[in-house]
Amino acid sequence: MSTVHITDLTLRDGHQSLIATRMRTADMLPICDQLDRIGFWSLEVWGGATFDACLRYLKEDPWERLRKLRAALPNTRLQMLLRGQNLLGYRHYSDDVVRMFVARAAENGMDVFRIFDALNDIRNLKVAIDAVRDCGKHAQGTICYTTSPVHSVSGFVAMARELAAMGCDSIALKDMAGLLTPMVTAELVSEIISAVDLPLHLHTHATAGTAEMCQLKAIEHGCRHIDTAITSFAGGASHPPTESMVAALRDTDYDTGLDLKALQEIGFYFHEVRKKYHQFESEFTGLDTRVQVFQVPGGMISNLYTQLREQGALDQMNEVLTEIPAVREDLGYPPLVTPTSQIVGTQAVLNVLTGTRYGTLTNEVKLYLQGRYGRAPGRINTIVRQQAIGNEDIIEIRPADLLKDEMDFLRGQIGELARNEEDVMIYAMFPEVGREYLEQRANNTLIPEPLEPVSNGQDGGKGRPSEFNVTLHGETYHIMVTGTGHQTEDNRPFYMTVDGVPEEILVETLDMIYPETESGEEKRPLKGSKRPRATQPGHVTTSMPGNIIDVLVSEGDRVEAGAPVLVTEAMKMETEIQAPIAGIVKAVHVSKGDAVNPDETLIEIGD
Repeated sequence: MSTVHITDLTLRDGHQSLIATRMRTADMLPICDQLDRIGFWSLEVWGGATFDACLRYLKEDPWERLRKLRAALPNTRLQMLLRGQNLLGYRHYSDDVVRMFVARAAENGMDVFRIFDALNDIRNLKVAIDAVRDCGKHAQGTICYTTSPVHSVSGFVAMARELAAMGCDSIALKDMAGLLTPMVTAELVSEIISAVDLPLHLHTHATAGTAEMCQLKAIEHGCRHIDTAITSFAGGASHPPTESMVAALRDTDYDTGLDLKALQEIGFYFHEVRKKYHQFESEFTGLDTRVQVFQVPGGMISNLYTQLREQGALDQMNEVLTEIPAVREDLGYPPLVTPTSQIVGTQAVLNVLTGTRYGTLTNEVKLYLQGRYGRAPGRINTIVRQQAIGNEDIIEIRPADLLKDEMDFLRGQIGELARNEEDVMIYAMFPEVGREYLEQRANNTLIPEPLEPVSNGQDGGKGRPSEFNVTLHGETYHIMVTGTGHQTEDNRPFYMTVDGVPEEILVETLDMIYPETESGEEKRPLKGSKRPRATQPGHVTTSMPGNIIDVLVSEGDRVEAGAPVLVTEAMKMETEIQAPIAGIVKAVHVSKGDAVNPDETLIEIGD
């Protein structure tokens, strides 16, 4: 049979690639009935960055999202993206955690598990594949496609044979950055189909403008499953449009049989939904052939844009994109897919923002260079490795073989905040973010990040909101901003009426973007952060804005130069901050959970 089957990615990779994974469950459910009637082979709705985004930004329970989608899509397979031994986090988990996660996902409604390893290390896939098969669900083994001096068609075909031997139900060819070209696609698809007797699914991003041609070549050479996204969330860093591919294949031997008119109606719905998330749109998610050089995957580019914007460093985006392939080469050419895309990308950002390559290393880079993520495809830069881990032993075995069972430990750590095993998994995937979410849920203080209002176009895009209804502690106030006074250093008076009563408030700015002088130096106010400015050799600071994950010292402690004193998180990666000198801890100006900025003195060390 020649029918081509479609997996639609709108509810996961589509919005992950274009609006930084911000679509809320409430905007998914109203269209589910129409999606369910289409006849997709599957809908990708979970996994990838959705779990993290639900907890970190949307303040939603990702498990509840899965259950709601399962109920709303009774006739359609639900599919997720699973990072093998990494599951949905950024480290390797013990085997009992992997098995428990898969079991809970299956119980909550998941049908198809697309399982990959960022390094294509087959050892990191076996436990997850076996767990899916034990649950009676569809295990889709995945090849992460990339190009480098150490990757080849023959190597990918050999991996397909290994996946088939492990008992996979199908094979996915995952081109996460849109690097495939039509002719390479034809060759690779032909050889994989000749080598293994399993359905082949093609996943490719549209960034470079070649995705539809690649899909057509794949279909002509025997592939019968393609990934697409509804037009409103297609193209650029996302995927080929569902409606376009359905139209292209109609009345051919490969006809999908899907109703184009019904798909277009779904597209109109998502067109309106996307407007709500305009603040997460990125100028770097359109057609961009530079991906053939930088290899930044679709799901990473929108998040990278958002993260650099939060750091006030968007002007250095091109420098970061140039640094990424250089870091990738130093790390042995890992495919750029989560978590290696985040590991490489964050290190590239640090290299650029600090002005010193590998002067600051994330904990994840150190673990990677030690072998705790698996076997690197190519040779690792020995100088960088020595700088990161010194003389520590390199791990050659499967990393998870070094991990003891963790479930009992995790249950004990999160305690009564966890109502069930799903909550334990929330904590396991993201300990800090997960605990915060569970605490806020317990305290009934879950507040999603605000969405900026959609402009109605009446002000020509020049105006700003000045009149509001504000609800505080159950009381609603009508507020109108009537003017602002002159800024004195970092204080500025604002004049407004509150329920018709004139009021004056004084706003103190604690951080801002400062213009440069003609000499290139920043003009800074005399006041701002309550922490002292870092001016002395013993002042511990950070290279980029972030949050304090842990404080490792107290006042009065003696520390050696290079000893870890803080752990910070920025761009979802953790970094140990080391003591710049040996001495006594004179003052600690931060606590766990604090937001911090560069140039602030976080800890003072002296004689």
